[in-house]
Amino acid sequence: MNLTEEERAIYEWQMWVPDFGEAGQEKLKGSSVLISRAGGLGGVVAYELAAAGVGHLIIAHAGNEKPSDLNRQLLMTHDWIGKPRIDSIQTKLHELNPRIRIEGIGENISEENVAGLVSKVDLVIDCAPLFEERYLMNREAVRQNKPMVECAMHDLEAHITSIIPGETPCLSCIYPEESESWKREFPVFGAVSGTVGCMAAMEAIKILADFGHPLLGKMLTLNLRDMEFRKLKIYRDPDCPICRSS
Repeated sequence: MNLTEEERAIYEWQMWVPDFGEAGQEKLKGSSVLISRAGGLGGVVAYELAAAGVGHLIIAHAGNEKPSDLNRQLLMTHDWIGKPRIDSIQTKLHELNPRIRIEGIGENISEENVAGLVSKVDLVIDCAPLFEERYLMNREAVRQNKPMVECAMHDLEAHITSIIPGETPCLSCIYPEESESWKREFPVFGAVSGTVGCMAAMEAIKILADFGHPLLGKMLTLNLRDMEFRKLKIYRDPDCPICRSS
């Protein structure tokens, strides 16, 4: 995917990164990413990937905007309350970068749509609040051999890891059972979801452009209440029903 002169000017500063360069930018331009939910976490991921020049973003997010979205969902605005979130998401991303393709799906990830959506992309980013959606994306990412960036936050804590099927633990290895503490609504600051969202975007960029050192077999945990960061080793479960044959 050759760059235009306009694109070279726009992405010039990030192409100065020595092990990224113009070749890395061309890889981003030719890449496609699925983001499940573009709220407080996924919205920041989508914004950063659009700014970086990832060529095709597919975003799945249902429902209408509510006042409680506005403390953290940076792709939402006050004048859009009561209207479909996905329309605001697409509008804001196109305003930022009209050169990329943004495909908005006004649905959340489900058994009916997950296989088709994952099949259309090179990488999946899991930003959904519920394990039901996360497990579906993990299953399809493993089945279709697609990398997945897994990230989440709660209160002032967050975690992130990157999953490569057949190489790293999958989500079901890490969480063999659904956690009862994960709810649709939970305490969070926008600054927390924004922090881990930027990290998730950077993980995706590294995997897509094949540079740097993604969090493979490692999980980064953040406690922003105390500004504590830890990198933990995580391991594949040889008996995992999802990835044991991958």
